[in-house]
Amino acid sequence: MTLNRRSFLVASTAGWAGYRFGGGTASAATPQRSEISHPSGAKSTILFFLCGGASHVDTWDMKPEAPSAYRTPFRPISTAADGIQLCEYLPMTAKVMDRVAIVRSITDNGNATGDHHAGYYYNLTGHVPDLTFRTQGNNRTPMASDWPFMGSVIGSRRPQHPSLPQIISLPHKPSRLPFTRPGQFAGKLGIDHDPFYLDGDPANPLQFRAPSLTLEAGRGKARLDDRKSLLDTLNSARREFDRNASMAQYNHQQERAFSLLASAGTASAFDLSGEDPKLLERYGNTLNATSLLMARRLVEAEVPFITVFWKEDRDLASKCRSAGGWDTHGNNFGCLRDNLLPEFDRAYSALIEDLTDRGLLDQTLVLVSSEMGRKPLIGDRRSGGVTGAGRDHWTACMSVLMAGGGIQGGNVFGSTDRFGEYPDEKPVTPADITRTVYHAMGVNDLTAVDREGRPFNLLDEGRPLVQLF
Repeated sequence: MTLNRRSFLVASTAGWAGYRFGGGTASAATPQRSEISHPSGAKSTILFFLCGGASHVDTWDMKPEAPSAYRTPFRPISTAADGIQLCEYLPMTAKVMDRVAIVRSITDNGNATGDHHAGYYYNLTGHVPDLTFRTQGNNRTPMASDWPFMGSVIGSRRPQHPSLPQIISLPHKPSRLPFTRPGQFAGKLGIDHDPFYLDGDPANPLQFRAPSLTLEAGRGKARLDDRKSLLDTLNSARREFDRNASMAQYNHQQERAFSLLASAGTASAFDLSGEDPKLLERYGNTLNATSLLMARRLVEAEVPFITVFWKEDRDLASKCRSAGGWDTHGNNFGCLRDNLLPEFDRAYSALIEDLTDRGLLDQTLVLVSSEMGRKPLIGDRRSGGVTGAGRDHWTACMSVLMAGGGIQGGNVFGSTDRFGEYPDEKPVTPADITRTVYHAMGVNDLTAVDREGRPFNLLDEGRPLVQLF
């Protein structure tokens, strides 16, 4: 096949323009679709990811009898679930705990690195971070050879949604360039199974936009036609590359994007300004809150997997010695009490209530997770030690919350020692949590085939925590 220079440049530039990875070559790995059973009836998953590493010992695994060097100043309170206590700054969540289960005994077994990138990767894919995470730390960018995000696996196994993407993440893509977090992409499944991102603005939390699909004001359909004309030209050149599987994936993704943009009502689909003011007030007026409300709307539209990545507040960066999220290296207790917990409490409890009221909770798995827990021993050298009242990273133990999707609420799985440092009973890993999500969504066959036709398993490790159902 003969290619002229212009055709090669046009085709290759268009292909790489949509490529999200930091290295490697996209694989055309194809899932083997099979009959999907739904033991729990779950049709969608909402993953609420608390970016930064949420403190388990100050929230849902408190240790009021621990020595003062470890003990949180927060009081435990009773909840709607007998025998389960939460932090006093989670009063609204306490009222819905009869619908929520806590897994308290998650550990990395020494396989993580303590960095955020490895924590994201392990908890979003279920796979142990490879050696590159140890050698590169937070400079380790996503690669096409990565194991896929759990949402990408689920999206690849579900019948194609007639009008919306299979996997939607909002209100941002963690983290700020060039430190994009690994684990949130499709990796070796191929870019066709990457999440579709919606961006949100804290200054205007009622409207979300898809940056790659947003039309300039006043241009409307004419602008779309211009883009389509340009892409038709690019496609003519790319047809010469039709044997390239990754390019075929890009074409498919591109066509779905244009279908979404051209469809009636796309602009209003991501606009919450028409919602009941009382409901908006119940969720709260922050971007994280309205992102959960948007997630509920996407569940109603039967999108299989929605991720809400907690949006950091840069105004908190100096107060918490962090990026403004749950990475509370300094002033851990002040940041949780004044900012993080009240915002989470209102929005999360509103989501559980809203899904319940609409009859959607049984068919929706709601998972609250993070990349790590926080060190139970108070004090972080980066914020002045004990006097800085921060908590450092801690990957040896963390907790997650699960609700809906067949989960029996009001239960606790596993326990930790008296300090909250290590699992005491029923230790599990992020692989077990990922397999539990697959189980809830009826994804049991994890066989895939690479571009050379060789079968492999998308997650050999772990087992579903069937006791939760």
